[in-house]
Amino acid sequence: MILGRTDPTAGNRATLDELFRRAGVRSPDTDALIDPPNRESFTDGAPRRLSYAEADRAISAFVTRLRRLGLQTDTVVAMQLPHTVESVITLLGVLRAGMIAVPLPLLWRKQDMVAALGRIGAKAIITSSRIGSLAGAELAMHVAAELFPIRYICAFGDKLPDGVLPLDDLFLPGQPDIVPLPARPGNAAAHVAAVTFEVGANGVRAFARNHNELIAGGLGPYLESGATLDAGLLSAIPLGSFAGIALSLVQWLLGGGTLRLHHAFDPETFAAQCRTQDGGRIVLPGPALAPLAEAGHLGGTGKTMVALWRSPERLASNPHWGGEATLMDVSSFGEVGLIAARRGPDGIPTPIPCGMVGAPQGTASAVTVAETARTNSGTLALRGTMVPTQAFPPGAERGGEPHLAADESGFVDTGFSCRHERDSNTLTIAGPPAGITSIGGYRFRQNEVDWLVAAADLDATIVALPDAYLNQRLAGSAPDGAATAAELDTRGANPLIGGAFRPRKPAIAA
Repeated sequence: MILGRTDPTAGNRATLDELFRRAGVRSPDTDALIDPPNRESFTDGAPRRLSYAEADRAISAFVTRLRRLGLQTDTVVAMQLPHTVESVITLLGVLRAGMIAVPLPLLWRKQDMVAALGRIGAKAIITSSRIGSLAGAELAMHVAAELFPIRYICAFGDKLPDGVLPLDDLFLPGQPDIVPLPARPGNAAAHVAAVTFEVGANGVRAFARNHNELIAGGLGPYLESGATLDAGLLSAIPLGSFAGIALSLVQWLLGGGTLRLHHAFDPETFAAQCRTQDGGRIVLPGPALAPLAEAGHLGGTGKTMVALWRSPERLASNPHWGGEATLMDVSSFGEVGLIAARRGPDGIPTPIPCGMVGAPQGTASAVTVAETARTNSGTLALRGTMVPTQAFPPGAERGGEPHLAADESGFVDTGFSCRHERDSNTLTIAGPPAGITSIGGYRFRQNEVDWLVAAADLDATIVALPDAYLNQRLAGSAPDGAATAAELDTRGANPLIGGAFRPRKPAIAA
């Protein structure tokens, strides 16, 4: 499926799968993927470690499984998986099969999933038997019961419900039975590869990107970090967003080497993984940076810390970086795009240029990765190869549902308010999109949260409060908090909403 803007004969012709194959050809026996060491605490199975050759076999086996189910080219396949080897194999397998991958946020429940997947015509869901306390396969079955086009539920793990197709055998040794794939017309890299979702003031919007746009999203951080070929990468950012795909998957594919995964930010486990990471890059949520550095958990020189800021307005007030490792900040503007910048010797965050943004910034060889502008309403707008401009599914712009819209110059408004510093010709992010509560990597429309809580308990109230780690958090009050939380869970609300009525546990949401 090629969206209207893209010229299928122009631009880069490499797909994400081709980047993976190139890395595998260089070093087929090198470790490609390594699971979190605490995997058994949140999902079934012992930690996996796959070489490039083993990962390639698993991807091919998964392609065969999808095709033998009767799924065709450009089928929309949703996936909700923990940040493990399976999530990477699944996404690359969907793409190798010529289908469209839709990685879903880990805390989405029935309400969010039905609303989003129903709009884009998903036909299959790939999940796990359990993701922490969530019975992922059971949730997927409930979603499929609401959406007739979803015909197949596949899952990794043990004790799967009847009707769910098991996938763990994809990792068994041996050569998979290969199903020939039909040839795609034109430039395969110009076809839609993945869809992610963003909550805006008007509701949920779908963002579809082709391979070129996804690769462009990871290219800026990769060049800015100064990564060397086959350098290791440890990432705590899951694949359920554009930032997760760009920083975890694409950065790894561009450089090769080993991708180590971390799930559901556990500071002690992450610190242990950092200690065993020999150089390379470590990707983590920006708010986790200071406490981990103060505790001495991030290691010394030879490493590059990649801090993801989903609330980039907080970056300007972040403490100066004095650690031994190099630090690169990545400002994420929802699903529209991201900008990476290394901190200089003074440890101060680098301002965002107004106009062309290159990588590595400030160098004669910089490659243009984005362009910024301040809109008439005082918000940041982005355009460039990473920024999609077409609504998805095609024709959504003619309906009443919220959809992606670019202006006549190709700029997409991020909604983040900003100031133009004329002396330096830079932009300072001043605030988040209006009407949105942002908790870690999740966005909520506050009026919708209020409605959900009132529907569960008319006597309950909920407010958004500042939070040092999560930017904001929800705090609820009800005559019976446990009952209100249980009712919200029953209605399929995001657990962060129900959690506002339970005793608080400090956390960092990736």
